[in-house]
Amino acid sequence: METNSHEPRYPDSKDPKSYQSGLEFQDFVVDLLREKLGIVITNYQSQRFQFGVGENKQGIEIKLDRDILGTRNVSIEIAEKAKASNPYYVSSGIYRNDNSWLYIQGNWNIVFIFSKNILRLLHKSGRYKVNTLPTLISYLLPIGDAERYAAKVIELDTDGMKLRRWRGDA
Repeated sequence: METNSHEPRYPDSKDPKSYQSGLEFQDFVVDLLREKLGIVITNYQSQRFQFGVGENKQGIEIKLDRDILGTRNVSIEIAEKAKASNPYYVSSGIYRNDNSWLYIQGNWNIVFIFSKNILRLLHKSGRYKVNTLPTLISYLLPIGDAERYAAKVIELDTDGMKLRRWRGDA
């Protein structure tokens, strides 16, 4: 069922435009990967392909995490509910059953590129705090560990336009 464009996609979110913000970040990352790594991503727009295959043909999940630099944690999603009133969480993020093998998370200042399998192993290790919110379950990966386990880390200036630091093989 398609969502009415005038209703928020996630009605219990603090940010009524969270879905739109996520799409804008996804577009930002798509341009960044094309420009810096030569990786071209073909995103799926329909629910049929997103649910049946994944977010894109290449198997790359992209997540916006605005608070990384403030909290010094990367919040790795493991389950979600579209609305707090839903009775059950469903597997999502690193446990979503789709074609994704790369997991990119960040914001306009820092972007982490992880292997989805590494993030699952880190979660299963039990070393990290699990955070349960009314619509989201995630684990908190300290930024130092995120930098250690990421395949690539891209830091950008405050405008998100100029590369400040790149860690990882080109």
